[in-house]
Amino acid sequence: MVRLELSSKSVKSVPADAVVLGAAPAAGSGGGSGAGAPVLLGGEDLPRATRSALTRALADLGADGAAGSVHLLPQVEGVQAPLVAVVGVGEQPADPEALRRAAGAAVRALAGRRRVALALPAPDAATAGAIAEGAALGAYAFTRYRAAARGPVEQVVLLVAKPRDKALRAALERARVVGEAVAVARDLVNTAPGDLAPADLADAARDLARGTGLSVRVLTETELAEGGYGGILGVGQGSSRPPRLVVVEHAPKGAKVHLALVGKGITFDSGGLSLKPPAGMETMKSDMSGAAAVLAAVKAVADLDLPVRVTGWLAVAENMPSGTAIRPSDVLTMHGGTTVEVLNTDAEGRLVLGDALVAATAEQPDRVVDVATLTGAQVVALGNRVSAVMGNDDAFRDEVLAAAERAGEQFWPMPLPQELRASLDSQVADLANIGDRAGGMLVAGLFLREFVGERADGSPVPWAHLDIAGPAFLTSEPHGYTHRGGTGVAVRTLLALAEDLAS
Repeated sequence: MVRLELSSKSVKSVPADAVVLGAAPAAGSGGGSGAGAPVLLGGEDLPRATRSALTRALADLGADGAAGSVHLLPQVEGVQAPLVAVVGVGEQPADPEALRRAAGAAVRALAGRRRVALALPAPDAATAGAIAEGAALGAYAFTRYRAAARGPVEQVVLLVAKPRDKALRAALERARVVGEAVAVARDLVNTAPGDLAPADLADAARDLARGTGLSVRVLTETELAEGGYGGILGVGQGSSRPPRLVVVEHAPKGAKVHLALVGKGITFDSGGLSLKPPAGMETMKSDMSGAAAVLAAVKAVADLDLPVRVTGWLAVAENMPSGTAIRPSDVLTMHGGTTVEVLNTDAEGRLVLGDALVAATAEQPDRVVDVATLTGAQVVALGNRVSAVMGNDDAFRDEVLAAAERAGEQFWPMPLPQELRASLDSQVADLANIGDRAGGMLVAGLFLREFVGERADGSPVPWAHLDIAGPAFLTSEPHGYTHRGGTGVAVRTLLALAEDLAS
């Protein structure tokens, strides 16, 4: 994991393999190409001649300050470091997320260098924290299966005026925790499915909790059968590698708020007997991204020692076709007694989540959030960078959206239209696991809502559903601090939400 430091050294003389400055589009240019040299950000202590030379060089290279663009300038006179990287910040250079992405893009582009100094403008601790977080997220590589690979940046130094400032140091520590948590989620998602059976994911949770205050409880297939977890068992029965329900908890003394997090953990999704086409399976090791995000978020909450109880429920199974797999028209009895007619075995995520939601809300948490790569309809509606939020409580849904915005993750509110609920009616059971194809993302949310329990006063536990199907796994070009493969989406939002509840 990258080491983060603070330093008051000058851009001119800081010992580093590269220093990073920012650039914004020239005023009135709109950031278009050919709009003239961009405005240099950071490095105000550089000699005027050096800044002028950098500006001319950027103009010669056609740099325009566009967000995420990176230009590498070797041997800049007046700078001790052998390389100056200038990263585009875009039209909102003071926005923390713009700076977070810029830092990530620069550090990602500088992979292979050991020590990098960032001189992006950080007027306060919050901005410095965003820059450090972006750097930590950009300094990532998954090399488990590579004989030789260029490693990420090992050390990042943020150049600030007061490196001993308590607020700055706290922001840096939080950035470190966030970077480590997202890396945990990314590593799990990127692991080949042959190496991550349900039992392996349970072992990963135990390993992650070792040496912390976290408690871990794992329900095996025997215990799942005893507890009537028909959804998790049904999805997992086609695999030779049995399912698990993993419960990870941070429960500090005196905590007055309880947040439950539920994650879909399908370690590989073939579709079952409703088999996916081959191309549709290529990224299905990522179908446990929700569980990975929940596990990583609970670990981050513990590392920051937040005064809030957080319980993570990982519903883990492998969805495979075999002679023992569930069949279309089979009926499952879920945890809690609801029966579900399975019309499509590829709509399996909602089955494992239903079981876990019943169990999670039976503990009477103050809030519950589930996270899942649930529907292809989410990708159709919102694309590959924006996740969806639905829920049974608009105020809580807005709390989640506010946490996501502050964390820098893109989520969008979606409705749960009651008129779509009738499409989930079954002729033989309490529910069918699929309904109208139109609005499929919303129908899936309505299905999950059926399994959210009630509080002592009879009102439903406030619940939000995060569908991260598109953003969870990047197959196109990297951008900002986001690498190809598992992205770790939702970890930062869940942590920000826990921080809000703790305060």
